[in-house]
Amino acid sequence: MTILLKSATIVDSQSEFHQQTKDILIENGKISKIDKSIKAANAHVISFENLHVSQGWFDSSVNFGEPGYEERETIDHGLEVAAKSGFTAIAVNPNTNPIPDTNADITFLKSKANRYLTSLFPIGALTVNSDGVDLAELFDMKNAGAIAFGDYQRAIRNPNLLKIALQYAQNFDGIVLSFPQEDHIKGKGVVNEDVTSTQIGLKGIPALAEALQIARDIFILEYTGGKLHIPTISTERSVKLIKEAKKKGLDVSCSVAIHHLVLNDEVLTGFDTRYKVLPPLRTPRDIKALIKGLDDGTIDMVTSDHHPIDIEHKKVEFDHAMYGTIGLETAFGALNHIFSTEKTISLLTAGKSRFGLTNHSIEVGNKADISLFDPSRKYTFRKEDILSTSKNSAFLGVELKGKAYGAIAKNTITTQ
Repeated sequence: MTILLKSATIVDSQSEFHQQTKDILIENGKISKIDKSIKAANAHVISFENLHVSQGWFDSSVNFGEPGYEERETIDHGLEVAAKSGFTAIAVNPNTNPIPDTNADITFLKSKANRYLTSLFPIGALTVNSDGVDLAELFDMKNAGAIAFGDYQRAIRNPNLLKIALQYAQNFDGIVLSFPQEDHIKGKGVVNEDVTSTQIGLKGIPALAEALQIARDIFILEYTGGKLHIPTISTERSVKLIKEAKKKGLDVSCSVAIHHLVLNDEVLTGFDTRYKVLPPLRTPRDIKALIKGLDDGTIDMVTSDHHPIDIEHKKVEFDHAMYGTIGLETAFGALNHIFSTEKTISLLTAGKSRFGLTNHSIEVGNKADISLFDPSRKYTFRKEDILSTSKNSAFLGVELKGKAYGAIAKNTITTQ
């Protein structure tokens, strides 16, 4: 296939064409020419208003439903949503039925996604069935294509299990994920413990539950060595703990979910279950600390933590609703509303290096792995803008700045 991008402003600090507006010719999946004006016979011409392009975006925490919960989202449709949202690569959590904890499970996920533009990189379960008792077949899953190992939104209660996992994974350069939550401190809490939880009468989850788990995990990492990734931190204290750990030279990384940068716990006064997420939405002070953590590099990457939930499990009483919000569609627009476009792109591509994936700069001869977007378009996110099968978006009614047009990868183009 031959693709011609017309008048595309390149946002890629690694490219000699950074911040320049050029035509880009792509032939057989590779960039063959970048120039002020290009003509190409029989090319598929792409021309959007205020078109900008960057290296392909990566999301380190995505959930679909398949296998087992196809009513929430299938792999087929989920990957199409990811591509239309600008993502050329995603890491998929072990949050299905059955939970992917074997070589065969990882192989199934990889083969199912082969023909799609967006590359799917499975995260294998750390423990068998994510029960937190016995380590799963980590090495076998690594050989099948798993890029990391963790039990999605389930804390590692047994500290010795984390110790053994970090020691074992060093044999094959594996990354261990540990969800930042001390379950005994969390108790029956469902929202952040603060003034708002007291006012509305919902049980709170103290920030201590997150900080305590992270402090424990860092101590264990200091003892064992290895690679630790802490997904979706949400508190000011967590940022400080990870900053201190990095100063010690520990191989620890972390991410933050984009909704934790935009929404605080005050939105919970209406008991809308769209805002029930885990970790819970925190305070404006926490948001300020998280943004600062991204600015100074303490927090390594952002994620949509895309988590489709069907209406039967979301539109119920708050205590009984499942945690989660979709976020692929809003990731760019929400981030670009907070940061400069260049910083936003940096955050959406930063996670690749941590998980051993390659960033392809926009240069002649390189693979075309490109996100397409308009960074200036302002709009309020509505239900009609949702691409996912499930509609549980915490961003409904939120003003966004920037719209993804789609993506190019694997000699394929997908646009909205």
